[in-house]
Amino acid sequence: MVEIISVRFKNGGKQYYFNPDGKQFQLGDGVIVETSRGTEYGECVQENSMIDEIELIAPLRPVVRKATEEDKLTVERNKEKEKKAFAICQEKIAEHGLDMKLVEAEYSFEGNKVLFFFTSDGRVDFRALVKDLASTIHARIELRQIGVRDEAKMLGGLGICGRPFCCSQFLDEFQPVSIKMAKTQNLSLNPTKISGTCGRLMCCLKYEQDAYEDLVKKAPKQDSFVETPDGAGTVSSVNLLRQTVQVRLDSAPETPKCYHNCELCVIRNGKGKRPEDYVEPPLEELAKLRRQPEEKEVQMSEEEALTAALDAAFGGGKTQSEPPEEPEEAQEEAQRPARSRRNRNRRRPKAEGEAPKTDQSAGKREKLREENQTARPERRRPARPPKAPQEGGEVPDAPPASKEGGEKKSYRRRRRRPRGGGDKPQSGGQE
Repeated sequence: MVEIISVRFKNGGKQYYFNPDGKQFQLGDGVIVETSRGTEYGECVQENSMIDEIELIAPLRPVVRKATEEDKLTVERNKEKEKKAFAICQEKIAEHGLDMKLVEAEYSFEGNKVLFFFTSDGRVDFRALVKDLASTIHARIELRQIGVRDEAKMLGGLGICGRPFCCSQFLDEFQPVSIKMAKTQNLSLNPTKISGTCGRLMCCLKYEQDAYEDLVKKAPKQDSFVETPDGAGTVSSVNLLRQTVQVRLDSAPETPKCYHNCELCVIRNGKGKRPEDYVEPPLEELAKLRRQPEEKEVQMSEEEALTAALDAAFGGGKTQSEPPEEPEEAQEEAQRPARSRRNRNRRRPKAEGEAPKTDQSAGKREKLREENQTARPERRRPARPPKAPQEGGEVPDAPPASKEGGEKKSYRRRRRRPRGGGDKPQSGGQE
Protein backbone atom coordinates (compact mmCIF):
# COMPACT_ATOMS: atom_id res chain seq x y z
CA MET A 1 0.00 0.00 0.00
CA VAL A 2 1.18 3.52 -0.88
CA GLU A 3 0.05 6.85 0.55
CA ILE A 4 -1.07 9.35 -2.12
CA ILE A 5 -2.97 12.57 -2.69
CA SER A 6 -4.88 13.50 -5.84
CA VAL A 7 -4.11 16.83 -7.55
CA ARG A 8 -5.96 18.61 -10.37
CA PHE A 9 -4.42 21.48 -12.37
CA LYS A 10 -7.53 22.70 -14.26
CA ASN A 11 -11.25 22.74 -13.62
CA GLY A 12 -12.67 19.56 -15.12
CA GLY A 13 -9.20 18.19 -15.87
CA LYS A 14 -7.68 14.84 -14.98
CA GLN A 15 -6.56 13.92 -11.50
CA TYR A 16 -2.96 12.89 -10.88
CA TYR A 17 -1.46 11.04 -7.92
CA PHE A 18 1.48 12.45 -5.98
CA ASN A 19 3.50 11.33 -2.99
CA PRO A 20 2.77 13.58 0.04
CA ASP A 21 6.03 12.59 1.82
CA GLY A 22 4.28 12.22 5.15
CA LYS A 23 2.59 15.64 5.02
CA GLN A 24 -1.14 16.03 5.62
CA PHE A 25 -3.23 17.94 3.06
CA GLN A 26 -6.87 19.02 3.23
CA LEU A 27 -9.41 19.11 0.45
CA GLY A 28 -9.00 22.32 -1.59
CA ASP A 29 -5.44 23.10 -0.47
CA GLY A 30 -3.04 24.49 -3.04
CA VAL A 31 0.12 22.44 -3.59
CA ILE A 32 3.35 22.92 -5.52
CA VAL A 33 4.37 19.72 -7.31
CA GLU A 34 7.08 18.63 -9.71
CA THR A 35 5.82 17.51 -13.14
CA SER A 36 7.32 16.67 -16.52
CA ARG A 37 6.70 20.31 -17.56
CA GLY A 38 8.45 21.67 -14.48
CA THR A 39 7.12 23.07 -11.22
CA GLU A 40 3.35 23.56 -11.32
CA TYR A 41 0.58 24.78 -9.04
CA GLY A 42 -2.40 22.45 -8.43
CA GLU A 43 -5.36 21.93 -6.15
CA CYS A 44 -5.78 18.95 -3.82
CA VAL A 45 -9.05 17.15 -4.68
CA GLN A 46 -8.47 14.02 -2.57
CA GLU A 47 -6.92 13.93 0.88
CA ASN A 48 -4.23 11.51 2.06
CA SER A 49 -5.30 7.94 1.35
CA MET A 50 -3.79 4.51 0.80
CA ILE A 51 -4.01 2.63 -2.50
CA ASP A 52 -2.52 -0.55 -3.91
CA GLU A 53 0.69 -0.29 -5.89
CA ILE A 54 -0.93 -2.14 -8.79
CA GLU A 55 -3.14 0.90 -9.51
CA LEU A 56 -0.10 3.10 -10.13
CA ILE A 57 0.82 3.44 -13.79
CA ALA A 58 3.98 5.55 -13.36
CA PRO A 59 6.25 6.17 -10.38
CA LEU A 60 4.95 8.79 -7.97
CA ARG A 61 6.43 12.26 -7.98
CA PRO A 62 6.80 14.01 -4.62
CA VAL A 63 4.92 17.11 -3.48
CA VAL A 64 7.38 20.00 -3.14
CA ARG A 65 5.42 21.98 -0.55
CA LYS A 66 2.08 23.40 0.37
CA ALA A 67 1.17 26.56 -1.57
CA THR A 68 1.62 29.85 0.25
CA GLU A 69 -0.02 33.25 -0.29
CA GLU A 70 2.87 34.31 -2.53
CA ASP A 71 2.30 31.27 -4.74
CA LYS A 72 -1.36 32.19 -5.14
CA LEU A 73 -0.39 35.76 -6.10
CA THR A 74 2.00 34.32 -8.69
CA VAL A 75 -0.84 32.32 -10.20
CA GLU A 76 -3.00 35.45 -10.42
CA ARG A 77 -0.21 37.40 -12.17
CA ASN A 78 0.24 34.54 -14.65
CA LYS A 79 -3.45 34.69 -15.54
CA GLU A 80 -3.12 38.39 -16.39
CA LYS A 81 -0.11 37.61 -18.57
CA GLU A 82 -2.11 34.91 -20.35
CA LYS A 83 -4.69 37.45 -21.50
CA LYS A 84 -2.00 39.71 -22.97
CA ALA A 85 -0.22 36.78 -24.63
CA PHE A 86 -3.51 35.58 -26.11
CA ALA A 87 -4.16 38.96 -27.73
CA ILE A 88 -0.62 39.19 -29.08
CA CYS A 89 -0.81 35.70 -30.58
CA GLN A 90 -4.08 36.49 -32.36
CA GLU A 91 -2.52 39.55 -33.97
CA LYS A 92 0.51 37.57 -35.14
CA ILE A 93 -1.71 34.81 -36.60
CA ALA A 94 -3.61 37.43 -38.61
CA GLU A 95 -0.33 38.98 -39.83
CA HIS A 96 1.04 35.62 -41.03
CA GLY A 97 -2.35 34.61 -42.52
CA LEU A 98 -2.44 31.18 -40.94
CA ASP A 99 -5.57 29.04 -41.05
CA MET A 100 -5.83 28.32 -37.31
CA LYS A 101 -8.12 29.25 -34.44
CA LEU A 102 -6.50 30.15 -31.13
CA VAL A 103 -8.28 28.61 -28.14
CA GLU A 104 -6.25 29.32 -25.00
CA ALA A 105 -2.89 30.54 -23.72
CA GLU A 106 -1.34 29.04 -20.60
CA TYR A 107 1.67 30.27 -18.62
CA SER A 108 3.79 27.91 -16.54
CA PHE A 109 4.04 28.53 -12.80
CA GLU A 110 7.60 29.81 -13.09
CA GLY A 111 6.62 32.12 -15.97
CA ASN A 112 9.37 31.03 -18.37
CA LYS A 113 7.15 29.10 -20.79
CA VAL A 114 3.90 29.88 -22.68
CA LEU A 115 1.71 27.13 -24.18
CA PHE A 116 -0.80 28.08 -26.91
CA PHE A 117 -3.68 25.73 -27.84
CA PHE A 118 -5.29 26.03 -31.29
CA THR A 119 -7.58 24.13 -33.64
CA SER A 120 -7.26 23.70 -37.38
CA ASP A 121 -8.69 21.53 -40.14
CA GLY A 122 -5.26 20.51 -41.38
CA ARG A 123 -1.57 20.82 -40.62
CA VAL A 124 -0.17 24.32 -40.10
CA ASP A 125 3.39 25.52 -40.62
CA PHE A 126 3.84 27.86 -37.65
CA ARG A 127 7.64 28.03 -37.46
CA ALA A 128 7.75 31.70 -38.44
CA LEU A 129 4.99 32.45 -35.94
CA VAL A 130 6.94 30.86 -33.09
CA LYS A 131 10.01 32.98 -33.82
CA ASP A 132 7.93 36.15 -33.95
CA LEU A 133 6.16 35.35 -30.65
CA ALA A 134 9.43 34.48 -28.88
CA SER A 135 10.94 37.85 -29.80
CA THR A 136 7.82 39.67 -28.56
CA ILE A 137 6.93 37.79 -25.35
CA HIS A 138 10.53 36.91 -24.36
CA ALA A 139 9.65 33.40 -23.16
CA ARG A 140 9.76 29.87 -24.46
CA ILE A 141 6.88 29.33 -26.92
CA GLU A 142 5.05 26.05 -27.58
CA LEU A 143 2.02 25.60 -29.87
CA ARG A 144 -0.21 22.54 -29.55
CA GLN A 145 -3.04 21.52 -31.88
CA ILE A 146 -6.18 20.06 -30.23
CA GLY A 147 -9.55 18.72 -31.40
CA VAL A 148 -12.97 20.33 -31.31
CA ARG A 149 -13.99 18.29 -28.24
CA ASP A 150 -10.99 19.56 -26.29
CA GLU A 151 -11.90 23.07 -27.42
CA ALA A 152 -15.40 22.76 -25.97
CA LYS A 153 -13.94 21.35 -22.74
CA MET A 154 -11.61 24.35 -22.33
CA LEU A 155 -14.10 27.05 -23.25
CA GLY A 156 -17.14 25.52 -21.50
CA GLY A 157 -20.77 26.45 -22.12
CA LEU A 158 -24.34 25.18 -21.86
CA GLY A 159 -25.72 22.18 -23.73
CA ILE A 160 -29.17 21.70 -25.26
CA CYS A 161 -30.29 20.22 -21.92
CA GLY A 162 -29.63 23.57 -20.20
CA ARG A 163 -26.79 22.25 -18.06
CA PRO A 164 -23.02 22.93 -18.35
CA PHE A 165 -21.01 20.70 -20.63
CA CYS A 166 -20.28 17.28 -19.14
CA CYS A 167 -16.73 17.42 -20.51
CA SER A 168 -16.00 20.65 -18.64
CA GLN A 169 -17.60 19.41 -15.39
CA PHE A 170 -16.70 15.81 -14.60
CA LEU A 171 -15.61 13.85 -17.69
CA ASP A 172 -11.89 13.07 -17.42
CA GLU A 173 -11.64 11.25 -20.75
CA PHE A 174 -13.71 11.24 -23.93
CA GLN A 175 -15.38 7.92 -24.71
CA PRO A 176 -16.17 6.83 -28.29
CA VAL A 177 -19.75 7.52 -29.39
CA SER A 178 -21.33 6.14 -32.58
CA ILE A 179 -24.54 6.65 -34.53
CA LYS A 180 -25.50 3.07 -33.68
CA MET A 181 -26.15 4.17 -30.09
CA ALA A 182 -28.76 6.65 -31.32
CA LYS A 183 -30.46 3.92 -33.35
CA THR A 184 -30.53 1.55 -30.38
CA GLN A 185 -32.13 4.24 -28.18
CA ASN A 186 -34.75 5.10 -30.85
CA LEU A 187 -33.54 8.69 -31.11
CA SER A 188 -33.86 11.00 -34.06
CA LEU A 189 -31.03 10.54 -36.54
CA ASN A 190 -31.04 14.26 -37.36
CA PRO A 191 -27.43 15.40 -36.77
CA THR A 192 -28.52 18.77 -35.36
CA LYS A 193 -30.52 17.07 -32.58
CA ILE A 194 -27.99 14.48 -31.43
CA SER A 195 -24.84 16.60 -31.83
CA GLY A 196 -23.30 18.86 -29.21
CA THR A 197 -21.90 22.35 -29.48
CA CYS A 198 -18.57 20.92 -30.64
CA GLY A 199 -20.26 19.42 -33.71
CA ARG A 200 -19.69 15.81 -32.61
CA LEU A 201 -22.19 13.32 -31.22
CA MET A 202 -23.19 14.08 -27.65
CA CYS A 203 -21.23 12.29 -24.96
CA CYS A 204 -24.42 11.56 -22.99
CA LEU A 205 -25.44 8.94 -25.59
CA LYS A 206 -22.97 6.62 -23.86
CA TYR A 207 -24.57 6.93 -20.42
CA GLU A 208 -27.66 4.74 -21.02
CA GLN A 209 -26.31 2.51 -23.78
CA ASP A 210 -25.74 -0.51 -21.52
CA ALA A 211 -29.32 -0.35 -20.17
CA TYR A 212 -30.78 -0.17 -23.71
CA GLU A 213 -28.68 -3.12 -24.85
CA ASP A 214 -30.10 -5.25 -22.03
CA LEU A 215 -33.66 -4.20 -22.92
CA VAL A 216 -33.12 -5.01 -26.61
CA LYS A 217 -32.23 -8.61 -25.72
CA LYS A 218 -35.57 -9.09 -23.94
CA ALA A 219 -37.81 -7.39 -26.54
CA PRO A 220 -38.81 -8.77 -29.97
CA LYS A 221 -37.61 -6.98 -33.08
CA GLN A 222 -39.85 -4.94 -35.31
CA ASP A 223 -41.86 -6.84 -37.97
CA SER A 224 -41.55 -10.07 -35.93
CA PHE A 225 -44.32 -12.67 -36.13
CA VAL A 226 -45.65 -13.35 -32.63
CA GLU A 227 -48.54 -14.96 -30.80
CA THR A 228 -50.64 -12.86 -28.42
CA PRO A 229 -53.57 -13.69 -26.10
CA ASP A 230 -55.90 -12.39 -28.84
CA GLY A 231 -54.29 -14.24 -31.74
CA ALA A 232 -51.26 -14.11 -34.05
CA GLY A 233 -49.91 -10.90 -35.49
CA THR A 234 -46.92 -8.79 -36.53
CA VAL A 235 -45.00 -6.33 -34.36
CA SER A 236 -45.36 -2.76 -35.65
CA SER A 237 -43.45 -0.79 -32.98
CA VAL A 238 -41.39 -1.45 -29.85
CA ASN A 239 -41.14 0.64 -26.67
CA LEU A 240 -37.96 -0.46 -24.91
CA LEU A 241 -38.34 1.57 -21.73
CA ARG A 242 -41.91 0.41 -21.00
CA GLN A 243 -41.19 -3.09 -22.38
CA THR A 244 -44.33 -3.02 -24.51
CA VAL A 245 -44.96 -3.56 -28.23
CA GLN A 246 -47.70 -2.68 -30.71
CA VAL A 247 -48.99 -5.73 -32.60
CA ARG A 248 -51.13 -5.78 -35.76
CA LEU A 249 -53.35 -8.83 -35.37
CA ASP A 250 -54.23 -10.88 -38.41
CA SER A 251 -57.88 -10.69 -37.40
CA ALA A 252 -57.83 -6.86 -37.06
CA PRO A 253 -54.76 -5.38 -38.82
CA GLU A 254 -56.17 -1.82 -38.83
CA THR A 255 -56.29 -1.50 -35.03
CA PRO A 256 -52.97 -2.50 -33.45
CA LYS A 257 -53.01 -3.47 -29.79
CA CYS A 258 -50.43 -2.96 -27.08
CA TYR A 259 -48.98 -5.98 -25.20
CA HIS A 260 -46.26 -6.52 -22.63
CA ASN A 261 -43.18 -8.51 -23.62
CA CYS A 262 -44.11 -11.34 -21.25
CA GLU A 263 -47.47 -11.79 -23.06
CA LEU A 264 -45.86 -12.63 -26.40
CA CYS A 265 -44.58 -15.84 -27.88
CA VAL A 266 -42.15 -15.08 -30.72
CA ILE A 267 -42.54 -17.42 -33.70
CA ARG A 268 -40.15 -15.65 -36.07
CA ASN A 269 -37.93 -12.85 -34.80
CA GLY A 270 -37.10 -10.05 -37.21
CA LYS A 271 -38.26 -9.36 -40.74
CA GLY A 272 -39.53 -12.42 -42.55
CA LYS A 273 -42.55 -14.07 -44.02
CA ARG A 274 -45.06 -15.94 -41.97
CA PRO A 275 -44.21 -19.66 -41.73
CA GLU A 276 -46.19 -21.62 -44.30
CA ASP A 277 -46.76 -24.61 -42.03
CA TYR A 278 -47.88 -22.45 -39.11
CA VAL A 279 -51.23 -23.37 -37.57
CA GLU A 280 -52.68 -20.88 -35.12
CA PRO A 281 -53.58 -22.54 -31.80
CA PRO A 282 -57.06 -22.05 -30.33
CA LEU A 283 -57.78 -18.89 -28.37
CA GLU A 284 -58.17 -20.88 -25.16
CA GLU A 285 -54.47 -21.79 -25.22
CA LEU A 286 -53.42 -18.29 -26.30
CA ALA A 287 -55.41 -16.76 -23.45
CA LYS A 288 -52.92 -18.37 -21.02
CA LEU A 289 -50.29 -15.91 -22.26
CA ARG A 290 -52.20 -12.98 -20.83
CA ARG A 291 -50.40 -11.23 -18.03
CA GLN A 292 -52.02 -11.80 -14.67
CA PRO A 293 -52.77 -8.66 -12.61
CA GLU A 294 -50.61 -8.18 -9.58
CA GLU A 295 -52.14 -9.54 -6.41
CA LYS A 296 -53.21 -6.94 -3.86
CA GLU A 297 -51.27 -6.84 -0.66
CA VAL A 298 -53.06 -8.65 2.13
CA GLN A 299 -53.45 -6.64 5.29
CA MET A 300 -51.91 -8.56 8.16
CA SER A 301 -51.84 -7.91 11.83
CA GLU A 302 -48.64 -7.13 13.67
CA GLU A 303 -48.35 -10.69 15.01
CA GLU A 304 -48.84 -12.20 11.53
CA ALA A 305 -46.32 -9.81 10.02
CA LEU A 306 -43.79 -10.68 12.71
CA THR A 307 -44.37 -14.41 12.15
CA ALA A 308 -43.91 -14.01 8.39
CA ALA A 309 -40.68 -12.13 8.93
CA LEU A 310 -39.39 -14.88 11.22
CA ASP A 311 -40.36 -17.52 8.66
CA ALA A 312 -38.43 -15.71 5.95
CA ALA A 313 -35.38 -15.12 8.14
CA PHE A 314 -35.08 -18.46 9.99
CA GLY A 315 -36.98 -20.86 7.76
CA GLY A 316 -40.41 -21.60 9.18
CA GLY A 317 -40.02 -19.58 12.37
CA LYS A 318 -37.42 -21.95 13.84
CA THR A 319 -34.26 -20.80 15.45
CA GLN A 320 -30.90 -21.64 13.99
CA SER A 321 -30.12 -24.02 16.86
CA GLU A 322 -32.96 -26.35 15.84
CA PRO A 323 -31.88 -28.58 12.95
CA PRO A 324 -34.38 -29.06 10.10
CA GLU A 325 -36.47 -32.18 10.13
CA GLU A 326 -35.28 -34.98 7.86
CA PRO A 327 -37.48 -37.62 6.26
CA GLU A 328 -37.65 -41.03 7.88
CA GLU A 329 -35.79 -42.69 4.99
CA ALA A 330 -32.86 -40.28 5.38
CA GLN A 331 -32.75 -40.95 9.14
CA GLU A 332 -32.68 -44.74 8.63
CA GLU A 333 -29.93 -44.37 6.03
CA ALA A 334 -27.87 -42.28 8.46
CA GLN A 335 -28.21 -44.92 11.20
CA ARG A 336 -26.91 -47.73 8.98
CA PRO A 337 -23.17 -48.47 9.20
CA ALA A 338 -21.00 -47.16 6.43
CA ARG A 339 -20.38 -49.72 3.70
CA SER A 340 -17.07 -50.26 2.03
CA ARG A 341 -16.58 -49.76 -1.67
CA ARG A 342 -16.54 -53.52 -2.26
CA ASN A 343 -19.88 -53.97 -0.52
CA ARG A 344 -21.39 -51.06 -2.45
CA ASN A 345 -20.51 -52.64 -5.77
CA ARG A 346 -22.10 -55.97 -4.88
CA ARG A 347 -25.31 -56.90 -6.56
CA ARG A 348 -28.49 -56.38 -4.67
CA PRO A 349 -30.11 -59.69 -3.69
CA LYS A 350 -33.25 -60.45 -5.62
CA ALA A 351 -36.51 -60.18 -3.78
CA GLU A 352 -38.96 -63.03 -3.76
CA GLY A 353 -41.06 -63.15 -6.86
CA GLU A 354 -38.82 -60.72 -8.76
CA ALA A 355 -38.24 -61.70 -12.38
CA PRO A 356 -34.62 -62.01 -13.43
CA LYS A 357 -33.31 -59.31 -15.70
CA THR A 358 -32.46 -60.37 -19.25
CA ASP A 359 -29.02 -59.46 -20.43
CA GLN A 360 -29.40 -58.48 -24.08
CA SER A 361 -25.71 -57.85 -24.58
CA ALA A 362 -24.85 -61.43 -23.51
CA GLY A 363 -27.20 -62.85 -26.17
CA LYS A 364 -25.63 -60.68 -28.85
CA ARG A 365 -22.13 -61.79 -27.90
CA GLU A 366 -23.17 -65.46 -28.01
CA LYS A 367 -24.72 -65.02 -31.45
CA LEU A 368 -21.59 -63.31 -32.81
CA ARG A 369 -19.41 -66.10 -31.40
CA GLU A 370 -21.46 -68.77 -33.22
CA GLU A 371 -21.28 -66.87 -36.52
CA ASN A 372 -17.50 -66.54 -36.27
CA GLN A 373 -17.06 -70.26 -35.61
CA THR A 374 -19.14 -71.21 -38.65
CA ALA A 375 -17.42 -68.64 -40.90
CA ARG A 376 -13.84 -69.73 -40.20
CA PRO A 377 -12.26 -72.77 -38.51
CA GLU A 378 -10.83 -72.44 -35.06
CA ARG A 379 -7.15 -71.62 -35.01
CA ARG A 380 -4.77 -73.22 -32.55
CA ARG A 381 -1.23 -72.38 -31.73
CA PRO A 382 1.35 -75.05 -32.75
CA ALA A 383 2.48 -77.24 -29.86
CA ARG A 384 6.02 -76.98 -28.59
CA PRO A 385 8.44 -79.87 -29.19
CA PRO A 386 8.97 -82.30 -26.27
CA LYS A 387 11.80 -81.49 -23.89
CA ALA A 388 14.80 -83.79 -23.62
CA PRO A 389 14.85 -86.22 -20.67
CA GLN A 390 16.76 -84.96 -17.69
CA GLU A 391 19.36 -87.01 -15.83
CA GLY A 392 17.77 -89.26 -13.29
CA GLY A 393 14.35 -88.08 -14.34
CA GLU A 394 11.45 -89.34 -16.33
CA VAL A 395 10.63 -88.40 -19.88
CA PRO A 396 7.96 -85.72 -19.96
CA ASP A 397 4.65 -86.54 -21.49
CA ALA A 398 4.52 -86.30 -25.25
CA PRO A 399 2.32 -83.61 -26.81
CA PRO A 400 -1.07 -84.70 -28.05
CA ALA A 401 -1.18 -85.91 -31.58
CA SER A 402 -2.97 -83.99 -34.27
CA LYS A 403 -6.05 -85.22 -36.06
CA GLU A 404 -3.93 -86.55 -38.93
CA GLY A 405 -2.07 -88.79 -36.50
CA GLY A 406 1.28 -86.98 -36.63
CA GLU A 407 2.96 -84.60 -34.28
CA LYS A 408 2.81 -80.87 -34.96
CA LYS A 409 5.99 -79.21 -36.08
CA SER A 410 7.33 -76.07 -34.50
CA TYR A 411 8.59 -73.33 -36.76
CA ARG A 412 11.31 -70.92 -35.89
CA ARG A 413 10.22 -67.31 -36.07
CA ARG A 414 12.14 -65.03 -38.34
CA ARG A 415 12.68 -61.32 -37.94
CA ARG A 416 11.98 -58.90 -40.72
CA ARG A 417 14.95 -57.56 -42.54
CA PRO A 418 15.51 -53.80 -42.17
CA ARG A 419 14.43 -51.68 -45.11
CA GLY A 420 16.84 -49.89 -47.29
CA GLY A 421 17.74 -46.20 -46.89
CA GLY A 422 18.68 -46.47 -43.24
CA ASP A 423 15.14 -47.13 -42.03
CA LYS A 424 14.98 -48.76 -38.64
CA PRO A 425 13.13 -52.07 -38.33
CA GLN A 426 9.62 -51.74 -37.06
CA SER A 427 8.99 -52.72 -33.46
CA GLY A 428 7.19 -55.99 -32.97
CA GLY A 429 7.73 -57.05 -36.59
CA GLN A 430 7.73 -60.81 -35.95
CA GLU A 431 5.66 -63.15 -38.02
